[in-house]
Amino acid sequence: MSPVTKQKTSIAKITSKAILIILGGLIAAYGLEAVLIPNQVSDGGVTGLSIVGSKLFGVPLGVLIAILNIPFIWLGYKQIGKSFAIFSVLGIASLAVGTVIMHHIPIIVEGDTLLVTVVGGIILGFGMGLALRNGGALDGIDMLAVLLSKKLPFGTSDLILFLNLFVFIVVSTVFGLQGAFLSGIAYFIASKVIHIVEEGLSGSKTFKIITKESDVMMETIRDRLGRTSTYKNAYGGYSNEEFKEVTCVINRLEESKMKEIISEIDPHAFITVYDVAEVKGGSFRKKDIH
Repeated sequence: MSPVTKQKTSIAKITSKAILIILGGLIAAYGLEAVLIPNQVSDGGVTGLSIVGSKLFGVPLGVLIAILNIPFIWLGYKQIGKSFAIFSVLGIASLAVGTVIMHHIPIIVEGDTLLVTVVGGIILGFGMGLALRNGGALDGIDMLAVLLSKKLPFGTSDLILFLNLFVFIVVSTVFGLQGAFLSGIAYFIASKVIHIVEEGLSGSKTFKIITKESDVMMETIRDRLGRTSTYKNAYGGYSNEEFKEVTCVINRLEESKMKEIISEIDPHAFITVYDVAEVKGGSFRKKDIH
C-alpha cells in the first residue's frame, strides 16, 4: 500500500469514527430527552449530576454536561492519549448540543415506569456504546474510576458502581427515592447494552498478540498507550515457524486504540483478547503520554 493510499485510508477511518461518535452522542441525547428526563428518571455519572444541576438551578442541561466533563477530558488526555480526548470532546459536545436541540422533542414513552427504564436504558446504552466502540466517551466517570483504581485497592468496576451510588443518592434529592431507583435500573440496563455494543466491555483486557513484528509492536504500545508488555517465544504447531507472543494488559477505554496499533504494525497478527476481572501489582501502572 502506497503512503498516499495509506494516508487516505487513515483519514477515512478517523472520519468514520468521528461521525459514529457524534451519532452516538445524539442517540444518547434522544434517550434522555424523549424518554428518561420527562419521566423523572436520570442517568448515572456526570450526566446524572448535570441533570440534577439543571433541575435545581435552571441551567440548560447541555451547558452543564459540557462544563462538568472538562476535567475528565483532561484526565482522559493524560491517562489515555490525545486521540481519545479529541474523540471524547466530539462525543460530549454532540451529547450536550443534542440535549439542547431535542429539549422539546415529543415524548415516545410515558407513564409506564418499567417501559420507560427499559426503552430509555437501551437507547442511552446504545449511544454510549457506539461512542466507546469508536474510541471516545460520553461521560467522564469511567475515566475517574480508572484513575482511582490505580490509587486505591479496588477494581475499576467496583469504583464505577460506588461513584454511581453517590450520583443516585444526589438524584433522589430531585426525583425522589422512586426516581433514584428507576434511574439505577435504567443505568443498569444501559450498562448491559454498552457491554453488548462494545463486544465484552470489562474492567481490563489482556491482549495476546502473535507477530513477527514484536519489537516494533512493544515499542509502539509503550509510546502510544504508555503500557509495558511482555513476550515469549512461540512456534507454529504445523510449520514450526518461530514467532513472539506479546502480552499486554490494558483498561477497557484503551481497547480501540490497541486494535488500531496492531492493525497498523502487523495486519496479519494473530490476536486473542481476554476479559480481566481484576488487576493488581506488577507494572500495570502506566506513564503519562502526550
